[in-house]
Amino acid sequence: MKKPFVTLEQLQGITQAYPTPFHLYDEKGIRENARRLKEAFAWNPGYREYFAVKATPTPAILKLLREEGCGVDCSSLTELMLAEKCGFSGREIMFSSNETPAEEFALAARLGATINLDDFTHIDFLKQTIGFIPETISCRFNPGGVFRLGESKEGFQVMDTPGDSKYGFTREQLFEGFRTLRSMGAKRFGLHAFLASNTLSNEYYPALAAILFRLAVELRDQTGADVRFINLSGGVGIPYRPDQSENDIAVIGAGVRKAYEEILVPAGMGDVALCTELGRFLLGPYGCLVTRAIHAKHTYKEYIGVDACAANLMRPAIYGAYHHITVMGKEDAPCDHKYDVVGSLCENCDKFAVDRMLPRIDRGDLLVIHDTGAHGFSMGYNYNGKLRSAELLLQAGGGVRLIRRAETPEDYFATMVFE
Repeated sequence: MKKPFVTLEQLQGITQAYPTPFHLYDEKGIRENARRLKEAFAWNPGYREYFAVKATPTPAILKLLREEGCGVDCSSLTELMLAEKCGFSGREIMFSSNETPAEEFALAARLGATINLDDFTHIDFLKQTIGFIPETISCRFNPGGVFRLGESKEGFQVMDTPGDSKYGFTREQLFEGFRTLRSMGAKRFGLHAFLASNTLSNEYYPALAAILFRLAVELRDQTGADVRFINLSGGVGIPYRPDQSENDIAVIGAGVRKAYEEILVPAGMGDVALCTELGRFLLGPYGCLVTRAIHAKHTYKEYIGVDACAANLMRPAIYGAYHHITVMGKEDAPCDHKYDVVGSLCENCDKFAVDRMLPRIDRGDLLVIHDTGAHGFSMGYNYNGKLRSAELLLQAGGGVRLIRRAETPEDYFATMVFE
């Protein structure tokens, strides 16, 4: 059973100052999880987590993670600008983009970020854009075909067909790319790949690591490249459903270590640093969307209307994704009512839950929609003129801090030209 990290009493106090809906984050949980992740890879002296800014692009969260030793992975101009404003610089920034505009490469180079190239043609484009090839450079690998672990896909998304993905170099392009980059002045190389999303398996990361470790040895042997770091990217998931098991990051780290010691160490590459980009794993469970029931509709189905909508949390609408819902104050009540929990957008997909068994919900009840700490607020939008909500941080000491104010109609109209 999923339990909220906040109590009804706390929420009643919070909503006196901040109206629903809002996203709430758990500082204590975030810090503890960041430390668990760091400890799982402490055996690798050069290890660093590069938190994916796209998952939660909120300054207070990024600064908190920087305090815990994390870097950031950016994929756009404004994410780079945000990283700089939050105090990140140089090797604290990984820039992993695709179909990249010139101005984004230029800013990444100015900040001293590690540039992770997505395509062979970007080598010449980068040189033309900034006038040189950085001495430290990374490339993204796409093995093509189908990637399988033999696990059930039910309940979570898996991008297990890399050949259908728009990202990365082919194997042949990667070898040629490393040779070309060396000839253009690159001295230190990184390798990156992302093969699956939100996996609930302790075996995914070790399997990916083994693929990249063997590839790194081949690249070193065949191109002469000095591979200094390997980026395992993201893909370690979270259990959105209460009956799903959590990944064990300590077991995952040990599995990666085993592959490292079996493949890289015997090849004389025991000093290669590892990187991760675990946005969802790091933040997902430590954020929630708090909303209030404002209507009950009785037609062909039973509907509960809430003051949040897909503009606050898109995942259920666009993916059919499951997010657990707790009716605050009724945690121990029987789930004997079947509801669609819906928002107010003029779209029938604006549903947080479909045919969900829940306790009786009354107008005014507070609902916590779980696991929105990553890819929650960040995917918000203004369709129907909806305004993005506030973000709040539940601090380790129990207080609450506003970390992003709610949008106002003035914000919505600010970019419009009426003349």
